[in-house]
Amino acid sequence: MSTDAGTRRARTRRRRSRAFLVAFAVVIAVLGVVGLAGAAVTTAQGPRVTRVSVDPDAAVNAAGSRLIFTTTQSLSHVQSDQVTVTPAAAFTVDTSGRSVGVRFALPLWDDTEYTVTISGVTGVGGGPSTTITKSFLTPPLQSYVLQRATGGDTVFRTDLAGDAAVPVFTDAQIEDFRATAGYLVVSTMDAEGHSHLIVTDPDGQNPRELPLPGEGTVTNLQSADRGNLIGYTFTDADVGSAGARASVLFTASLTESQSSEEPTQVTRTGGESRVDDWRFVPGTDSLLMLTFDGALTLVSPSGGAPVALGNAVAITGIARGSTTVVVERVDGPVAIDLATAQEAALPATDKALGQVNSVIPLADGQTLRVLAQLDGFTVRSTTVHLVDQQGAARAVLSVEPKDTLIETCVSPSGRYAAFLVAPDAVDNPYDGHQQPLPQKLQTHVVSLADGHEQVALSGFDISWCQTPPRL
Repeated sequence: MSTDAGTRRARTRRRRSRAFLVAFAVVIAVLGVVGLAGAAVTTAQGPRVTRVSVDPDAAVNAAGSRLIFTTTQSLSHVQSDQVTVTPAAAFTVDTSGRSVGVRFALPLWDDTEYTVTISGVTGVGGGPSTTITKSFLTPPLQSYVLQRATGGDTVFRTDLAGDAAVPVFTDAQIEDFRATAGYLVVSTMDAEGHSHLIVTDPDGQNPRELPLPGEGTVTNLQSADRGNLIGYTFTDADVGSAGARASVLFTASLTESQSSEEPTQVTRTGGESRVDDWRFVPGTDSLLMLTFDGALTLVSPSGGAPVALGNAVAITGIARGSTTVVVERVDGPVAIDLATAQEAALPATDKALGQVNSVIPLADGQTLRVLAQLDGFTVRSTTVHLVDQQGAARAVLSVEPKDTLIETCVSPSGRYAAFLVAPDAVDNPYDGHQQPLPQKLQTHVVSLADGHEQVALSGFDISWCQTPPRL
């Protein structure tokens, strides 16, 4: 091989290398210019929405649902006064990177178009501001009711039209049930009088049994507003014998991954732990217990110190989306803020409306009050009034004297109330269940805005109720 040939090949390789480097540099420069131009255009236009995430179904069933905008730029902090929700709904707002989220404090109204608008949205690098908006339609509200019958009891899923009820779970004897975001839990009783807790999907499929503390009976079944946590009171089958448990509070998870775990007992340190009534506190892991000695105590399963709240006769309700509970003291009902333990008297209603039988708090500070006019020991009339924070009352339901109002429950959003009524109470015999109820029951669903009745459902225990009916 000649020296000239080797030199020519070396010069060729150097020319090709230089050509490649020049071409590569040109491409990089062009891409850089394009990228800078794109960034300049994006900055000049302001943030633009690339994705919106919202779950309308979850929004009508539980507090805390979110609408999230994702944009083309990292965003400056968005203030709450930049956000408008139509129709009006309580919310909080948070900003993270290219996303801004609006969290709804309470469940939204069903079958309603909502529009969320955020004005003055800017990128962290400056540039013009933009307005971003999203509209979405919430679905019609679905609920569950329980019907008892001679041939077996059935949980139905239904809408507020009342003409599309679908049976989802049937058993020889159903005492109670609760619905969470992902499951149904049904309290049944076998021929020996022992309780069972059956967990299914929301459509009643894939049933499995939840472990209980032993053989005995389950009462006062409740579910937390968030997650898939339930609680109940348990009494041993051999109650009365040495060491037997009576009305002991337990909690358990419905998630399949924890399906084999034993339930957790909730006790009141240093005092009576048998429970007459109790509630989950919305948005926390705490529980409010009313024990057999009349003590009202706030306890935390995670280990926090119990908070004594004095004595009470009954717990009448906790407003969803708040920490306000109404309890019946010996001298009448009071409202307690469980976040601060501060107590406040309730505004009085006109005495002409009748005697207050029960008070159910709403998240907006109003209350539903069941009022009865008496003639000695005879009930002349029963009405339910919506009472504002100044005591002004507006009637939303009137019950015939021959009928009995058993329970009042409020829908998750506070839009409706459900009134459980036993018609013709004198001629309405009770069934033979552990918790007996009149054989004929109707659930009247009423709009609280105008008192209009939406539907009258055959059955009871509508899934809005936080507790089972108590006579």
